[in-house]
Amino acid sequence: MNFTAKDVAALRERTGAGMMDCKKALTECDGNAEKAVEYLREHGIAKAAKKAGRIAAEGVVDSYIHMGGKVGVLVEVNCESDFVARGEQFKNLVHDIALHIAASKPEYLCKEEVPAEIIESERKILLAQALEEGKPQHIAEKMVEGRIKSYYEDNCLLNQKFVKDPSKTIEQLVVEATATIGEKIAVRRFVRFEMGEGLQKKSENLADEVAAQVNAMKG
Repeated sequence: MNFTAKDVAALRERTGAGMMDCKKALTECDGNAEKAVEYLREHGIAKAAKKAGRIAAEGVVDSYIHMGGKVGVLVEVNCESDFVARGEQFKNLVHDIALHIAASKPEYLCKEEVPAEIIESERKILLAQALEEGKPQHIAEKMVEGRIKSYYEDNCLLNQKFVKDPSKTIEQLVVEATATIGEKIAVRRFVRFEMGEGLQKKSENLADEVAAQVNAMKG
């Protein structure tokens, strides 16, 4: 690798692209910053990053029903203009995202939405598991960070690999669409319904409550 973390940071400052995109660009260009800038521009990443600060107040809410009505998704994706919102390319993107949500069952939109207490709980469990495997403390802590990253990739929509093309994440899919369409695009929110989801748990809780009441009556 012919570049350093400072080179990555400098390229990010220069182009507005993400750290991983900058690192990939420098890797592909053997550490040459000028070529890396061109690489990012050619791939539309730098252009898309500059649009990230804009306001996207238009867009559509799309639905996807799968498996004979057993799974349903609603997703809101925003763009900057009604013209783009009505376009076939944008609508296809939104529908692909809805399809992905149906298939991949994300719990959150992005890692920032995951409650801190859930991540803290995961860290404790994962650290205990790593130590139980006999790993030294410092190694165990590094393993935890890797597994937390995997948790985000499993549970956060933007971090998940796109079901139609696992070589890219949903976030990368949106960045590419932003560059191609020419407007800021952002996934705002979604909800996923699965027939019968949670009913078994509620039934079990109800059974426990009834049993407790019966025992109380016996007493």
